[in-house]
Amino acid sequence: MKQLLLTAALLSGVAFQMAGAQTAPATPAPTAPTPTAPAPTVPAAAQDPSTPVGRVGRETLTLGEFDRAFRLAAARVVNAQGVPFEESYLSEFVAARPGFLKQFLRDRAVYQLARAGNKADAAALDQQLADARSDFESDGEFRNALNATGYADAADLRRELERQSVVGAYLQGIQKRFTFGDALVAGYYNLHRADFMQDAQACVKHILVPTQAEAQALTKELAGGADFAKLAGQKSQDPGSAAQGGDLGCFGPGEMVETFDRASFSGPVGKVQTVQSQFGWHVLTVTKRTEAGTLPLADAAPLIRDQLSKDAAQKYLDAQIARLNTESFPAVVTVAPAAPADK
Repeated sequence: MKQLLLTAALLSGVAFQMAGAQTAPATPAPTAPTPTAPAPTVPAAAQDPSTPVGRVGRETLTLGEFDRAFRLAAARVVNAQGVPFEESYLSEFVAARPGFLKQFLRDRAVYQLARAGNKADAAALDQQLADARSDFESDGEFRNALNATGYADAADLRRELERQSVVGAYLQGIQKRFTFGDALVAGYYNLHRADFMQDAQACVKHILVPTQAEAQALTKELAGGADFAKLAGQKSQDPGSAAQGGDLGCFGPGEMVETFDRASFSGPVGKVQTVQSQFGWHVLTVTKRTEAGTLPLADAAPLIRDQLSKDAAQKYLDAQIARLNTESFPAVVTVAPAAPADK
């Protein structure tokens, strides 16, 4: 775990991110600095979960809330490496806690702004939980899967789904306020044509299992009409992609291990393939493949509009956050690294 870029990976929170890689990344307007107030220096592990770690507007955020968000963020980093999360991994992330507090308070500021005009559909949240539970044979298996992705229990997952729903609706609403005409989009494309050079890419979904026999059984199920995403959620040993129905997104040549790369760029599109790697057996399907070249304006235009609206919306969001009175108590969340064991 030590080789991971832990701090950088953790410090990515609510923001308008570019939907595609063809245009330059957004450059959010700078936000007002967060005032830092004095706080006790007792290590976080020894403090009561109700200890304040910061304030956003009239809302006080506690150590318990921070620890929950930090655990989820750490779990996402661990899961992205194809590893189930365990509480013991948190010791590898202690240096990132003070930096993550800034992101945590910003995320809660966005959530606070979002709640003012948006509310999650309780029935829809209940259905999402029911759908998630239906993929497992027992409550124990469901609980283990939740723990492996950083959630304490189903209620913890529901809280996160509610937050994501409210914030997502708020961000989409802001972005829709900003529109751009054809002439402006074409001008942007001509000025930034080099940004729309694209490498060859393959878009792939997979199910990772330990044995060839399991891979062959899955292939037969898929040939019989089984749902790929559901099987991935139930069977895949890759927790990062299993939660996405096996979807790995799109990637370029050489980014995956050799056998997987060869199947992705040389194998048939839209057909199930089975390959072995050092991680196990992959049942995979190439959903799309593109050649290297310049993305045509017709294909680039939606990406440009999306990026321009996100840039404008990000500046608006930053201005709204800056209007909130925010305090931060980083000493509360600071934990000293464990002393090295005696040799």
